[in-house]
Amino acid sequence: MKTSMRLSDETLYRRMKAGDREAFAELYDRREAALYRYALHMTNNVQAAEEIAQEVFVQLMGPTTRYDETRGPLEAWMYGVARNLVRVFRRRGAVEEQVDRAVEDDIVGGLISDESLVALRSAVSELPPNYREVVVLCDLEERNYDEAASLIGCPVGTIRSRLHRARGLLAGKLRRYRPVAAGGGNDAAGL
Repeated sequence: MKTSMRLSDETLYRRMKAGDREAFAELYDRREAALYRYALHMTNNVQAAEEIAQEVFVQLMGPTTRYDETRGPLEAWMYGVARNLVRVFRRRGAVEEQVDRAVEDDIVGGLISDESLVALRSAVSELPPNYREVVVLCDLEERNYDEAASLIGCPVGTIRSRLHRARGLLAGKLRRYRPVAAGGGNDAAGL
């Protein structure tokens, strides 16, 4: 689909529903990686993240799609579907597998071997889902408060308060991972 202007998600969706494969491809290219990262951060499970990201598009293409443009942006609908699929995954009692290294398209993929990032990933995975979601969107995906509020479907004030509380919880969790030097911190001199 060659055009000088970037088409909205909603326009691509309408074209996709009319049978335009290029519109679907563009929409997929535009949104799949972010949905995957969101699902990965929310589940801490690579396989679940892949399935969730794919299922969002399966539901979008399906004949019974419940997306309604009058109720909000397509991106918010897609994140809502992903959020519901994360809940289903967690309700199934699936055991979270630790992700020791990020997949190739993860922004922090090359840095995850750093112990502090491993600790951060672990601490984020321990947050309650509503706090984890705002950390993922605002801190890891670098969305602003308005964008996060739109994607979650709540007021900006709720995003701010959840993020404040989540950061406090993260600080407490990260204290567990901070290495404690034996002998009053003089270990380095003895090496």
